[in-house]
Amino acid sequence: MRITRVLGATLLALGLAAGPAAADSSPSPSASADGKAPTQAGTSFRTATEIEQGQQATASASAGDYLYWSFPADAGQRPTVKATVKLPGTHGKQTWQIDVYDGLRRRQSCQYGAATRTAAQGAPSVELACVLRTVRAWSEPWANDPLPGTYYVRLTVLDLGGSADLGLPVSTEVRVDSKDIGGAAAVDGSLAEPLVPGVAVKSGAEQDGAKPAVLSSIEPDDGWSSGWWSDRWVWTAVGGLLAALAGIGGYALTRGSGRPSRVPPSV
Repeated sequence: MRITRVLGATLLALGLAAGPAAADSSPSPSASADGKAPTQAGTSFRTATEIEQGQQATASASAGDYLYWSFPADAGQRPTVKATVKLPGTHGKQTWQIDVYDGLRRRQSCQYGAATRTAAQGAPSVELACVLRTVRAWSEPWANDPLPGTYYVRLTVLDLGGSADLGLPVSTEVRVDSKDIGGAAAVDGSLAEPLVPGVAVKSGAEQDGAKPAVLSSIEPDDGWSSGWWSDRWVWTAVGGLLAALAGIGGYALTRGSGRPSRVPPSV
């Protein structure tokens, strides 16, 4: 009976511990539910158009323009950037590319995806994709790991089939989504501040009592460092409870009934 009660209590504790993890791994709602997605793009890092993850941003431009957007990415997320360029009816062979930079303007490599693609002559559109590495909460200063903060997307044409295509009107669509990796990407450490342009100016201004100025005002819905909770905590607790249960079970099996196995004969 004692083992049964211990087993029941352990299963209840496991259920309570797994509850927050299941809620944390559920996908977040789309940020574009209000229909106010941006309809233009910036022309440099400083003028990049801010978009939320889950928004479908659009922009009209000309072949040869540099288009910039920015979005926030927090620890534990694996962002996927997708872009579609709709081309005019008559054009030559064109090669388009998307590049992603972090808050320090370091170019981040794509883990997989076609970040550079060539549209054949007369093709109606070209689709690009870049899946970044998982954003880490902390990294060595010499490393080029993606860290929490603002990320920039740059879309441009690399090669045109002829000079006649330069300046032709195009329409673009950009969307950023993320997958929550969870405890598999958790590290022991975190940044003091996210890599958001102007955040150092903001911190100094707040200390001086002045009005803070930040170049990028966008951030995750639940704030930065929202990924402090991960399923690694759950599995650590599960391992401890299973070890305790194994110890109690082993003790109960080896202790016996507490009476000697052989009773000496009466005299």
